[in-house]
Amino acid sequence: MKVVIVGGVAGGASAAARIRRLDESAEIIVFEKTGYISYANCGLPYYIGDVITDSGDLTLQTPESFWTRFRILVKVNHEVTNIDVTQKTVKVKNLLTGTEWEETYDKLLLSPGAKPVRPNLPGIDSEKIFSLRTVEDTFRIHDYLEKTKAQSAVVVGGGYIGIEVAENLKEKGLNVTIVQRPNQLMNTLDYDMASFVHSKLRAKGISLRLNSNVTSFRQDGECIVTLLEDNSEIAADMVLLAIGVAPENSLAKQAGLKLGVKGSIVVNDRMETSVQDIYAVGDAIQVKHFVTEEDTVIALAGPANKQGRIAADNICGGDSHYQGSMGSSIIKIFDMTVAGTGLTEKVAKSMGIDCESVVLSPASHAGYYPGAKVMTMKVVFEKDTWKLLGAQIMGTEGVDKRLDVLATAMHAGMKANMLKDLDLAYAPPFSSAKDPVNMAGFMIENIRNGFVKQYHWDEIAGLPRDGSVTLLDTRTAYEYKSGHIDGYINIPVDDLRERINEIDDSKPVYVICQSGLRSYIACRILTQNGFDCYNFSGGYRFYASVIKEKQMSECTYPCGMEKLKII
Repeated sequence: MKVVIVGGVAGGASAAARIRRLDESAEIIVFEKTGYISYANCGLPYYIGDVITDSGDLTLQTPESFWTRFRILVKVNHEVTNIDVTQKTVKVKNLLTGTEWEETYDKLLLSPGAKPVRPNLPGIDSEKIFSLRTVEDTFRIHDYLEKTKAQSAVVVGGGYIGIEVAENLKEKGLNVTIVQRPNQLMNTLDYDMASFVHSKLRAKGISLRLNSNVTSFRQDGECIVTLLEDNSEIAADMVLLAIGVAPENSLAKQAGLKLGVKGSIVVNDRMETSVQDIYAVGDAIQVKHFVTEEDTVIALAGPANKQGRIAADNICGGDSHYQGSMGSSIIKIFDMTVAGTGLTEKVAKSMGIDCESVVLSPASHAGYYPGAKVMTMKVVFEKDTWKLLGAQIMGTEGVDKRLDVLATAMHAGMKANMLKDLDLAYAPPFSSAKDPVNMAGFMIENIRNGFVKQYHWDEIAGLPRDGSVTLLDTRTAYEYKSGHIDGYINIPVDDLRERINEIDDSKPVYVICQSGLRSYIACRILTQNGFDCYNFSGGYRFYASVIKEKQMSECTYPCGMEKLKII
């Protein structure tokens, strides 16, 4: 059996190695357009910032190491330009010599990846405007920084790559501005959670221009000027475009393969395309979202590696199936860790899913053990069915393991309230006896059993201030005096039983505290005394962070939302 693989990196390289492990007699040839067959794509921003100082550390495998260990023939700087599905041949071009020839195959695997989106804007061809996708891109940016001693940069796009590059450029000493068309960075987060990312970046000295659309670029002496839709301009020494990627589908389109979402290559769960004996994996393919079962494109290294393995199994006569992608991801932003999986609340609601969420602020480990850090967690679930839809977590430590537990629970089909039953490891340096994941489960179980009703940050502006409802802050008098929401009266939770007659039991009561725990206790006291109570999800700390960032940003408030006075 002769297998030709187009593209290396995550999907193609992992498939090639797996095929060899399954079939020692197979002839395997890999053609890679760039000069590198298998490299740490996710590590590229950190070479720019000198966190990774040895360029060799970016290369996971070389053509020589592939041959030595696996007897796989790897041809870098070779581009496959045409597929003849009838004759089962591919046309190959040596990009260094210009030589072309045809190569036959029995099985063909496409792993072309994705290409950076580069809009057709005036001035975009400037040599001071970069994209980051390959090792060569990284070296080009690194060399430019060293040569020019650049002092400033504009990053267009606020996704993972944009933020990672912005952080590394800032750590390298540059003044950095991120320009983002939507009103928030990271579309894998809800706005309320993204506000913590905004706050962190601003605190580290990175300027944010949200709700800003780039219209063109202009060279001005040694500077490149980014022009925005509001007629403002940002001058810098360089620009990095990180506005997303699109599936690399030129070969698939030429070969007549069926294409799907965003021009991605349609495959079944065996990684088979619409043409027999042609498989596809990685950033170029359409996948099923594990939660919604909708067709989508998710460009991440983890899924690409798994898809490569599955394709290899099936090429070698096996029967492996891909179960879909949830988009589990994690990013370091200076000293903060941000992670997410599944659907955001915004996306779930846009799909017509009747969902709810809980927000909590647990410590990373037992509070009495030194060094505990606060995390912020948001868990989204479907009402009535209690199906776990997604989760978002941020903090400094312990974020990754909680996110992975939640992703595992989602994959296993656990109901949201069942998180309370998970038997998770505990010792004071690592967790609490009630792990944050368990705590999320307890909160959801309380909602399920009717022990508590919630309200959220974007509902506060709409609460009447005419006396028809009671707005109650149950923090200490000192906390209340240090900052509170206009219209809320203060009765500390420990005084509530003695002062309960100060509250009109004929009116709904909306309760808040610092994190949501004391207000929950207050709601239980009030509910059992005949009050109609609502607990604020996330607490004052969460609310103040979201509103402060919202008021600092340039976004337009949603219909009916007004700036609230935080006293």
